Amino acid sequence: MDYIILIIALVAVVLGADNLVSGSADIARRFKISDFVIGAIIVGVGTSFPELIVSSMGALDGKVDVAIGNVVGSNIFNILGILGVTALLHPVAVKSENNRFELPLCIGASIFVTLLAFNFFCGSDIVIGRVDGLLLLAIFVTYIYISFLRDRKKSKITPVSNKPVAAPQSLLKASLRTIIGLAVLIVGCDFFVESAVNIATEWGVNEAFISITLIACGTSLPELAASVAAAAKRNTELALGNVVGSNIFNIAFILGVSSQITPLSGSGITIVDYGVMIAAAVLLLIFSLNNKISRTEGAIMLTSFVAYNIYLIYTQTL
Repeated sequence: MDYIILIIALVAVVLGADNLVSGSADIARRFKISDFVIGAIIVGVGTSFPELIVSSMGALDGKVDVAIGNVVGSNIFNILGILGVTALLHPVAVKSENNRFELPLCIGASIFVTLLAFNFFCGSDIVIGRVDGLLLLAIFVTYIYISFLRDRKKSKITPVSNKPVAAPQSLLKASLRTIIGLAVLIVGCDFFVESAVNIATEWGVNEAFISITLIACGTSLPELAASVAAAAKRNTELALGNVVGSNIFNIAFILGVSSQITPLSGSGITIVDYGVMIAAAVLLLIFSLNNKISRTEGAIMLTSFVAYNIYLIYTQTL
């Protein structure tokens, strides 16, 4: 029965996230919010709502391995899995400004949260505490603020496009779609986590393993769908922005919020898992230096993701 619930809940998560993003984007357009806020914050953050709900509920239920493993696993899947698939479909274009700001920040945030997780700065118990979480939230606010300033500066020197924009839904319809989407997302994530943990127990594997694999990949399906759709439309910059923005949001906001609910001591998430998350971000920057991620590089990323999961399965059988 848990398997059926897991599949139904996963479908609910994807549909809920899609309606939440679409509805909130239409509300934003109604209030004349800039395209930057719609694209970078509403879409990027919106596709990460499943991770936010799952990690927050994991923290509320005391399942801290789920809260941390979901974020670490999602970030690995986003770069190695999603961008790997996207690059295989169509080479991903990378702007020089992404190499100077977003990608280094993604690496820095990954390293910083790893140092926090293993208490490099204070040397006490291995835990991401509430003070650590406030630092992560401060990074997220700073990232949004700097991004907004850069976007506003760019808009002053970039001619306004005459490309027609589809009219948004009515405010009432968009609001209802947003509320229903959020409700479906919350309920779906609750059942998804519960059934996934039950399956993990049945298989005899720990919560850390199931959170960093099944749960992480499941909650990243909105990012996968958005990136594949962008690649099909040859809009690969959107795919890259969606992944990198989601990764920064996952680390800085989701772990920041989850650690305010309860201190996070994910003992099942090892230094290897954090190391792969950092290595994936570094690999992305290296591949992006020539302003394009080729199909060959996408294949390397996807192969690396498969190899990492083989490693996880192997360590579970020891």
